[in-house]
Amino acid sequence: MSDVTDVTDLYHEFGDERLPPGQRETTAFPVLSKSGTPEFDPDTWEFTVTGAVEDELSLSWEEFRALPAVTQRQDFHCVTGWSKFDCEFTGVPFTELAERAGVRDDAVHVMFSALDDYTTDLPLEDCLREEVLLTWAYDGEELPADHGGPLRVVTPHKYAYKGAKWVDGIEFLTDPEPGYWERRGYSETADPWNEERYS
Repeated sequence: MSDVTDVTDLYHEFGDERLPPGQRETTAFPVLSKSGTPEFDPDTWEFTVTGAVEDELSLSWEEFRALPAVTQRQDFHCVTGWSKFDCEFTGVPFTELAERAGVRDDAVHVMFSALDDYTTDLPLEDCLREEVLLTWAYDGEELPADHGGPLRVVTPHKYAYKGAKWVDGIEFLTDPEPGYWERRGYSETADPWNEERYS
């Protein structure tokens, strides 16, 4: 296992307490999704990076797993009110994919898409943080399917609905667009320390 980078102190940037207001700490890892766990076939799975980039990418599962990866210790905050501390996630930094694709100067926003047709969006600047990973391992084991395996996004500075489960694509946008929950009234900004749950 690679060295673990601890990023659990990022809360200093956003608030005074590691546990955001309105959250309760849990040692469990509850499962939440919009419509159940989709099928994953490693032989046909494709990961794409499209939109406002110089070079669009299309990667097989084998190619994605061959990308440089890191392991981080992060906290995980669910919009439904629970937080899990000290999760160890292994995966590819968002910045690695952004650099390979060559993000254009007019890109301002990012849309993540997933195998279950879920989407979620973030400003580009929120994605270009070292803590934003596309992760396939949790606590040293393959990421379970019900937690978004084979691949999910983790966004420890945001509520977890901003971290798409079963992610299979990134689109760089020149104008903001709302994702699945954002169109249904959830916060665009999703800052746990400001309790930005709903718009």
